[in-house]
Amino acid sequence: MTTTTAPVTRPALLSRFRRPAPGPGAGRRGLRAGLTPYLFLVVPLAFLIVLTYVPVVNMFWYSFTDWDGLDPTKNLVGLQNYRDVFTQPDNLRVFYVSLYYFAASFLQMALALYFATLLSFKVRFRSMWKGILFFPYLINGVAIALIFTNFLKPDGGLDVLLSGLGLDSWIRQWTGDPAVVNYTLASVSVWRYLGLNFVLFLGAIQSIPNDQYEAADLDGASKWQQFWFIILPSIKPIVGLSVILAISGSLAVFEIPFIMTGGANGSETFVIRTVNMAFEFNKVGLASAMAVVLLVVVLIVTWIQRRLVPEEERAAKPAKQAPAEPTGATS
Repeated sequence: MTTTTAPVTRPALLSRFRRPAPGPGAGRRGLRAGLTPYLFLVVPLAFLIVLTYVPVVNMFWYSFTDWDGLDPTKNLVGLQNYRDVFTQPDNLRVFYVSLYYFAASFLQMALALYFATLLSFKVRFRSMWKGILFFPYLINGVAIALIFTNFLKPDGGLDVLLSGLGLDSWIRQWTGDPAVVNYTLASVSVWRYLGLNFVLFLGAIQSIPNDQYEAADLDGASKWQQFWFIILPSIKPIVGLSVILAISGSLAVFEIPFIMTGGANGSETFVIRTVNMAFEFNKVGLASAMAVVLLVVVLIVTWIQRRLVPEEERAAKPAKQAPAEPTGATS
């Protein structure tokens, strides 16, 4: 027994795939679908505006007043707060303290670049050394400050170690002597943040193609020449980023000196001075001016770095202008 099916005509076939006519509520549904992504952004944008942009605008406004943080009236003083930042001796001293951390950051970058270059090649226990170098960066800053406070206190771990080695003449008041306290605190910062720069440099070095090293080996280049002519030019953007972080970080040091010394014995940093101005001396206007100065310094340094090292533009131009090489061409 056979069954026959009627042939499907073209209008009937097209009717199966024809979209139904939009109903009266289709326009509203489309409008709601278009607005849905923006509705999800309302809460984050509200938090961003209320907790970030509004305080920044208020900070600029307070910097031109003599507000003490409590008085409902705010008297305009013009640029007096900014003049005090750069003329009062106590305020100028914190810039001098920042130079210790600025110099230490370059030592930190040099050590990080050395270890990153070394561990980017085949070295025994390479993963272990990477973990050891990066681990201090994972520790909370407060915990690091407390650890070194006990390690550097009189008759603490460092003094016992030096005495055991017969170096009693080297023992100092590591956090109490104004002559050495900033060296001590800067060294702690180097130990803590070395892992960050190490990971940045290591990732950049490992992204360099291996054929460049192979070509350099064939040409008889030494390891120093490979570093100077292959590695360093390839990681120039990361070096520039590290310099920016060094300059801004040297002014923004806070938790380690604040916990270990409280800014005493000549170790007061720019941020500690700003906090003390606002909450200890009730000079919110002057503290706001100092915060604005820190923000402007970071922005200027970033702009200078982008002008001097426009790496993205330099990398893009040769790619657009270089003619296509024939197949099989060798360099």
